Amino acid sequence: MSQAAQISNQTRRWQEMDARHHMHPFSDQAALAKKGARVITHAEGIYLYDSNGHKILDGMSGLWCVQVGYGRQELADAGYKALKELPYYNTFFQTTNPYTAELGERLAKITPDGMDRFFFANSGSEANDSMVKIIRYFWSLQGKPEKKVFISRKQAYHGVTMTAASLSGISAMHPQAGLPLPNHVHIDHPDWYGYGGESDPEEFGVRIAQKLEEKILELGAENVAAFVAEPVQGAGGLIIPPKSYWPEINRICKKYDILLHADEVICGFGRTGNWFGSHTYGIQPDTMAMAKGMTSGYQPLSAVALGPRVGDALYNAGEEWSHGFTYSGHPVACAVALANLDVMEKENLVEKAGGEIGTYFQKKLQELADHPIIGQVRGVGLLGAMELVKDKKTRERFEGDTGTLCRDHCFNNDLVMRAIGNTMVLSPPLVITKDEIDTLFTQARLALDLTAKDLGAA
Repeated sequence: MSQAAQISNQTRRWQEMDARHHMHPFSDQAALAKKGARVITHAEGIYLYDSNGHKILDGMSGLWCVQVGYGRQELADAGYKALKELPYYNTFFQTTNPYTAELGERLAKITPDGMDRFFFANSGSEANDSMVKIIRYFWSLQGKPEKKVFISRKQAYHGVTMTAASLSGISAMHPQAGLPLPNHVHIDHPDWYGYGGESDPEEFGVRIAQKLEEKILELGAENVAAFVAEPVQGAGGLIIPPKSYWPEINRICKKYDILLHADEVICGFGRTGNWFGSHTYGIQPDTMAMAKGMTSGYQPLSAVALGPRVGDALYNAGEEWSHGFTYSGHPVACAVALANLDVMEKENLVEKAGGEIGTYFQKKLQELADHPIIGQVRGVGLLGAMELVKDKKTRERFEGDTGTLCRDHCFNNDLVMRAIGNTMVLSPPLVITKDEIDTLFTQARLALDLTAKDLGAA
């Protein structure tokens, strides 16, 4: 049997095992089993390699998370060292470990001022779920247990647990589980291209922010616990707010004594050109969720950061806080996070995302605006989005699932670019170089050209 045949047989065998036993996230299981999942066997830098030998440029950093790229020896060594010294112990029973203690101190130095207490979990969903419990407990300690309502936004993504999915405003996530749960409501989001029409973007930003004030007055401020939002909405279509939006949100939350929770799971750790999206947009959060880029995806780890108002209240509660996970503050995950932060700081990756590399990425992104099926491009740092449209002037969309058509052309030409409806999204590793950015956008334009040809719009 030839080597090619052996490779093909091995791939088919893995696909058969996967189809029989693995339930994939956000997938039509039967359709995927029939097609066969792509088998990724290894990765290096910004590239993935599949079992058939394809070299694939990962324009999405996995799921918005592989900041330092794949195959970093420093992170592997840190995990191996921790696995030998302390592969596991819990942080219950009045116990900690060096890695968890040191990570808390490191995070306090890079998070917004005052964020200096951290509860560790394993995913963004767990962090946001924990945040809801933390904030409800906070208000109970203040003698205001009736403040239970959480306001978030349409097209928001905050995770998939029952509570996090209820916070999420992507309505397609709700029917299968009978969600949202009570005390979760959603307001309009700052999608100027989708809903702003011909209005001035900054006027639109203020007007949409004031939807929060309208909802607070409707519900009664005495019943509202918090407003929950991503600095830039990620999985909901990479919605970048007008500059006027977040200052008005800060004002409204303070006026009505509503806590502000920033979901930094995607935006954190350099993605927007600063350590956190809250820095980029001047957000003044009381609590923050973080995950993904904290370990560059090498280990599952998340955290809720607490500002002084909430953190001091829990710290001085005088009673046991009844919350925590078996793997909260896992030593190996925390060791990898520390090594990840070392790499990011040593290689100035945040500064590059907010400077030379981010600027070059945004320049190349803007060059796609001339494409016949692109209605708008938008981005910040190393985030970019392209709106697929039939008519640039009217913003009319194509019929059918154009985004998936374009995504499939990307995959078939060895590029990972995500489709969110009819929006194509990029979020490459922060270690990407200018030459690699050139390659990325060459491949992206090819996929767009092939999509336009299929649609008769070339």
